[in-house]
Amino acid sequence: MNNNQETQEPLRVRLPKNREVIGVVETRLGGSRMRVRCYDGKTRICRIPGRLKRYLWVREGDTVLVEPWELGGDEKGDVIYKYKKNQVAWLKKKGFIKEVPEFEEF
Repeated sequence: MNNNQETQEPLRVRLPKNREVIGVVETRLGGSRMRVRCYDGKTRICRIPGRLKRYLWVREGDTVLVEPWELGGDEKGDVIYKYKKNQVAWLKKKGFIKEVPEFEEF
C-alpha cells in the first residue's frame, strides 16, 4: 500500500443531519457574521457560535455546514463546521455537493 494515497482520502467526513445544510461562504460581514449561500437554494446570514469562535476560522469561498435557526431559519443560521479541501473533494465525488445554485442579485 502506498502511504501517500491513504493520506489524501479523508478518514471521516461530517455529513448533514436533520436540518443541517451545506453552504459556501459568500462574504464576511464582520463580528463573526457572514453571508452563506446554501445548497437548499437559500442565502442566510450566519454567525459562528461563541463556543467555536476561537477554533473556527472561516474565509470567503470556504465550504461550511450550517444549522438554520428555529425561528427565522430561512434567513439566519449558525456555522457549526468547516470542511477541508480533501473533504470537499470527497463530498463532490459522492454527490453530496453539486454546483452552487445561481441567484439573481437583489
